[in-house]
Amino acid sequence: MQTPTTSGRFRWRIVALLFLATTINYIDRQVLSFTMTDDLFRKEMLDVSPNSAGAPTILTKEATDRFKVLYGDVDAAFKFAYAIGFLLAGWLIDRIGTRRGFSLGIIVWSIAAVSTTFVGNMAGLRWARAFLGLGESANFPSSVKTVADWFPKNERSFAHGLFNAGTNVGIILTALVVPYLILQLGWRSSFLITGLLGFGILILWWFTYSKPERSARLSAEELAYIRSDNEKIVPRTVSWGHLLGYKQTWAFAVGKLLADPVWWFYMSWLPDFFNSNDALDQKLDLKSFGMPFLIIYVVSDAGSIFFGWLSTQFMKRGWSANRARKTTMLICALCVVPIFFAAQTSSLAVAIALISLATAAHQGWAANMYTFASDLFPKNVVASVSGIGGMFGAVGGILLSLLAGRIITAFGYLPMFIIASCSYLIALVIIHLVLPKLEPVKAEELEKSSHWLIGSRS
Repeated sequence: MQTPTTSGRFRWRIVALLFLATTINYIDRQVLSFTMTDDLFRKEMLDVSPNSAGAPTILTKEATDRFKVLYGDVDAAFKFAYAIGFLLAGWLIDRIGTRRGFSLGIIVWSIAAVSTTFVGNMAGLRWARAFLGLGESANFPSSVKTVADWFPKNERSFAHGLFNAGTNVGIILTALVVPYLILQLGWRSSFLITGLLGFGILILWWFTYSKPERSARLSAEELAYIRSDNEKIVPRTVSWGHLLGYKQTWAFAVGKLLADPVWWFYMSWLPDFFNSNDALDQKLDLKSFGMPFLIIYVVSDAGSIFFGWLSTQFMKRGWSANRARKTTMLICALCVVPIFFAAQTSSLAVAIALISLATAAHQGWAANMYTFASDLFPKNVVASVSGIGGMFGAVGGILLSLLAGRIITAFGYLPMFIIASCSYLIALVIIHLVLPKLEPVKAEELEKSSHWLIGSRS
């Protein structure tokens, strides 16, 4: 007779689907950070015409600095829509179900990604990126809720680490492919070709996903294992206001508020850091981004999977979820601290090593943060809680984006890396003060709340 742990592996196929969706999600959002290093793209966005002799115009330092400030504003527009979208996506997914809610998000982000092909100025770019952020916000609430539905608690941090590794694969593929597309076919091709990928994952998701109880390919034994925690669910959807009344929600939100903006800073500005940092002994450009970014994000992938696995291993050894999650997150936070030196070293290799360590630690942090929502709340409000946390992370990202271009043009990258180096430790201290123990909210408590909406679907 099969034991629950060996009864089936179909749930890992669902994680593979989430991994693929997350990879494409990150390809579409990451294209701009590489495209922004292309001189022709900068000139077109700034409406800089060739000189009177017809020769290409070289951008002045003032024009380049102006572009960086405007680019920061464009990035803030993406995150503003992402923040609103996170809140709405979490609510919508808990209301209409993961299958339909995620499908809608994929449609919106894919259309927005393709439409970026046709923008001609910074105003148009802001609108395109805002709609991209609105659609892409559905990815993580959908993925976190899916893991909560398809995995028992002791496997969730590892499952989160696996699908979250798609973020790094997406960036790696972007670094390897997009510069080639820009150099060979022009910058517009990079948005068109990558944007079309989303429609492929839409079809795959729609015809593959269902709730475990409705899956014909899931064995009864594996379903029993997935449901072995005997988690209670809330029969109705709970309002955002009521969820914000729990300290568990605020602990999750703080972890997102202080850490997510750092990750987005890496995504938005690392190509420019390597392209414009005069202190480095070797600068990178569209022809040479590939290998360094491959190293950084392969290491990040390893961090996502390793730290998700580490927390799971601690729990299998008998540690409480509180001790396992917080110990792992402390290790991650300490690994980020040395990154401030990346802005001071002249060695490209040292800078890459420090950034690789920091991004790996962030992904480990994120993999464990995602488990907070499913550890602390009944699974049919997980998407709403994830949406609230994601909104706080995006708000922090907005503030940092609005400041980043201005700080970098005035003071260089050191202040930004100092912010990164201490954010995680501050977040962990606050999380521990707010929630000394990871005590889950009981379904019975939520049932007593005032409900906005009735029903929750798959």
